[in-house]
Amino acid sequence: MIYALATILPAWGVLVRRLHDIGRSGWWMLISCVPLVGGIILFVFTVMDSQQGDNQFGASPKAAL
Repeated sequence: MIYALATILPAWGVLVRRLHDIGRSGWWMLISCVPLVGGIILFVFTVMDSQQGDNQFGASPKAAL
């Protein structure tokens, strides 16, 4: 229980940054509240390739490579 509470906020932060990386708002994280379908949609978003070039959230992290 303590471990879950200590890791939930950093996990959400990583998910929001990943959503920003593909050009989506962090609010898409709330789609996980929809049973089954929400989790599948979030999974698809997390395995998508990053948006090419810059987006409204900043420069592509792959550009530095």
